[in-house]
Amino acid sequence: MNKTRPVNLDLRTIKQPLPAITSILHRVTGIILFIGVAFMLFAFDLSLSSQQGFDAVADMLSNSFFAKLVAWGLVSALLYHFFAGIKHLIMDCGYCEELESGMLIAKATLVAGVVSTLLAGIWIW
Repeated sequence: MNKTRPVNLDLRTIKQPLPAITSILHRVTGIILFIGVAFMLFAFDLSLSSQQGFDAVADMLSNSFFAKLVAWGLVSALLYHFFAGIKHLIMDCGYCEELESGMLIAKATLVAGVVSTLLAGIWIW
């Protein structure tokens, strides 16, 4: 192995292609959903504990800006993760693996994610 080859460790100078960006975002949204499950399970447990707990969660989700922001973030992450997962399943079946079709499906994934995020924002806010 050649030890004198150039090594670029500055990640800001590397330009990623669009399919790589959608794949990285898929992983990031998966991590966000994994962490967000703890908050959703807490709210679910509180809402099932008693009528007062349910009223507290309902009041928090209807009146708290931060709770709405977290809910919108989790719903947006879920929707993008869903569309990117469908993209990965399509590619696992052997379709859209070429450069042009890969770029097209990556663009479609981003558009579907943005549109669904906006619609989720309208629904939550």
